[in-house]
Amino acid sequence: MGSITIPGFLPSPIEDCEKLRKAFQGWGVDKKAIISILGHRTASQREKISQTYEELYQESLIDRLNSKISGDFGKAVILWTVDPPQRDAKLAREALRKKGVKHLAVIVEIACASSPAHLIAVRKAYCSLFRCSLEEDIALYVSQPLRKLLVSLVGSYRYEGEEGDGKVAKEESDKLHVSIENKHLEQEHVIWILSTRNKFQLQATFTCYKYDYSISVDEDIKDSINSDFASLLRMAVLCIHSPEKYFADVVRSSIVGLGTDEDSLTRAIVTRAEIDMMKIKEYYYEVNEVSIVDAVIDDTSGDYKDFLVTLLGHGTL
Repeated sequence: MGSITIPGFLPSPIEDCEKLRKAFQGWGVDKKAIISILGHRTASQREKISQTYEELYQESLIDRLNSKISGDFGKAVILWTVDPPQRDAKLAREALRKKGVKHLAVIVEIACASSPAHLIAVRKAYCSLFRCSLEEDIALYVSQPLRKLLVSLVGSYRYEGEEGDGKVAKEESDKLHVSIENKHLEQEHVIWILSTRNKFQLQATFTCYKYDYSISVDEDIKDSINSDFASLLRMAVLCIHSPEKYFADVVRSSIVGLGTDEDSLTRAIVTRAEIDMMKIKEYYYEVNEVSIVDAVIDDTSGDYKDFLVTLLGHGTL
């Protein structure tokens, strides 16, 4: 369940566009108006606003936002306003041009914490925006064995039905255990299981694993093997089995220690605000004994803070 709040009486797209146009005019920018409008609209409503804005003023709303707001606030608002498949395609492109597992995590999130339909939409958007496939760019920028894992994950189309087979769950949990125990995570069957089975079947497998071996798959991977491949594989397991745990950890990691990882914090909140942010908030509080809203407020400031808090469902309508 998402966390954003929508007004009981929703203005028309034309009214929203007129208010946004007014917010852009003059020397300053009315950032509170931008937050109050865009921060309280669903993806389909934001898409309609963007279309209407271009029809009314013959310019792109995204281009206007780019020219008027900047910094972490500007990045967050633009990431939120862009059509979700295009947003994720751009996040993937940016991640592939950076080094390290931390950035490749974005690819795993898109592949494993999205619905099959959304993943296909992202792949189509990627082709349209960059004139090559996401798989091609992974092959170009990522070396083996990470390449094979990521290509398999983004190329999958999982069955969405809530059906599973207990016998298969037992067999495949045993196979995963042997591979983890022997530190052979790169085996074909490990990648095949995680990239092709539907999420309901995988959840049954992960539950069986925990019952039989008294440890979760992700924790067993973490305890047994320290490698980039193991890190990405563990992320895939978490995104499939417990996305609320995964993204709560992303938020926590982005604000602990010295400085804030604004890119990770923004990505986690923007991409999950309409999907499962309520579950993420619940899990975050259970583990950290502080609300995610209070954590964000303590670690951010200004319009950036206000916008994130709005997406978390605590902004003023």
